[in-house]
Amino acid sequence: MIVGVYWYFKFPDHLYDFQFFKFFPGLGGHADTPAELTARIQVKNTDDFIPELEALKSDFKKTYLHLNIDGNQIIINIGDHMLFDFHFQFAKEVEELLIRENAVLLDASLPFTIQSSKNYPPEREEFKNIEHRFIQMVGSDFKKSNAEHYAARIDCNLPLHYKQDLINDLSQISTEENLHVFYYNDFDFKDHCNLILFFTNGRQKKETIQKVDINSFGRKVRQLSQKYPLHFGHFGSFKEYPLHGPHIKLMIDEEYIINKK
Repeated sequence: MIVGVYWYFKFPDHLYDFQFFKFFPGLGGHADTPAELTARIQVKNTDDFIPELEALKSDFKKTYLHLNIDGNQIIINIGDHMLFDFHFQFAKEVEELLIRENAVLLDASLPFTIQSSKNYPPEREEFKNIEHRFIQMVGSDFKKSNAEHYAARIDCNLPLHYKQDLINDLSQISTEENLHVFYYNDFDFKDHCNLILFFTNGRQKKETIQKVDINSFGRKVRQLSQKYPLHFGHFGSFKEYPLHGPHIKLMIDEEYIINKK
């Protein structure tokens, strides 16, 4: 599983600039469509161009690429439900190829008849259900450059006396499980504490994609419930809901994950 900074609803302003590609936001809810980077172009010879594009795609194994072809015109589509940095890096390298090929950007209103299509799916890991029901996978609101982030969230409570030891153990587990971001909200009352824990990563670039085995992480967290009098979920009423924070323990790319007040 890849967690971390991504884009879906809005373009990453001030990070990328495209000559050929246009960004189309995803639609959540019942529509459930991916976000897309799309370019409609014309090249001199598709028989020469497409193999070069395929060779470029081989360096971006986790990206989706789809081509619709009409003679020497091609609609290039890169899309997914989470566009990480490596998707935009791929588009930038495709644009460099288009410039070298003297490609022409075409208006979307021109007639286009699909004569053939080519589909290059991403290399995906075997799908695994999350074994641990106390883990929620959540998105965020918008941060710097319209970034969102995908994170594992755990709600829990325990006696206040054990709080700091638990946080320290969770920091160590995060490091072991390739999670570079750990922050939390809390609410202390009497001798007890409610916590919301967040675990994620930063920007996912081609050269530094971070994979997380969420079930391995969950098993280690489960073991902490045997070490401490830890209970999943919150204790008390809404008055004790953990709104204090965020308290940061591990962090990279902070401006894309945490809004400074």
